[in-house]
Order: sequence, then C-alpha cells, then structure tokens
Amino acid sequence: MIIGVAGKYSADTEDERKRNLDLMNEAAARLLEMGHIPLIGVNAALPVISKSDCENKYEAIMKISLAVINACEGLLMISDSPGANRERDLIISKNLPVFYSIEEVKNMKTN
Repeated sequence: MIIGVAGKYSADTEDERKRNLDLMNEAAARLLEMGHIPLIGVNAALPVISKSDCENKYEAIMKISLAVINACEGLLMISDSPGANRERDLIISKNLPVFYSIEEVKNMKTN
C-alpha cells in the first residue's frame, strides 16, 4: 500500500524542523520495513523550493505536498499541524484510511 506520512514540519528553528522531518522519515522507514511504499510530501517539496524564488514558499510546499499525498492510498498522521491536517483532509475526502500510529497500520485488515 502507498502510505503518505504527515506531520508537523514548520518550526522556529532549523534544528526543530530537522527533528520534525526526522520523525516523519523514521515513520516512513517503519512503513517500508512493513512492506509499504511510504511517501512524504515535504521531502519532495523542499529540494524544489530551495531552488525557487517563489513568493509564498509555504503554499508552494503545500501544493507539491498535496500532489504527492493525492497519489497515496492512505495516510499515517504522526502529528497535527495546519499542513498535515490539509493532507489528512485530502485523504479523508477520497474515503481512504487515515492511521494515527504504526500499530494501526500493522493491525489493518486486508481484503
């Protein structure tokens, strides 16, 4: 299953942003070990945004992140934030599952 990982990225310091991104990547690694394909929208967005002079970097990150998450079959929410909540709402609007822990993914019923 292709599962997006959503969580807080924005923070006041670079160290906090790195820690937030590390948490998402660690969760993605667990999903990969379980046989899923994990995707993180901000991982796709950050390298592009770093090369861009776009005016509203947050919205540019969100556009890319939402496009990535739109390709997913479910979402693992590791923390709330305005951006993560937008990703969650997209998945919910498609009637796809939202998981709130790795345990929920492990316990999901397959058809």
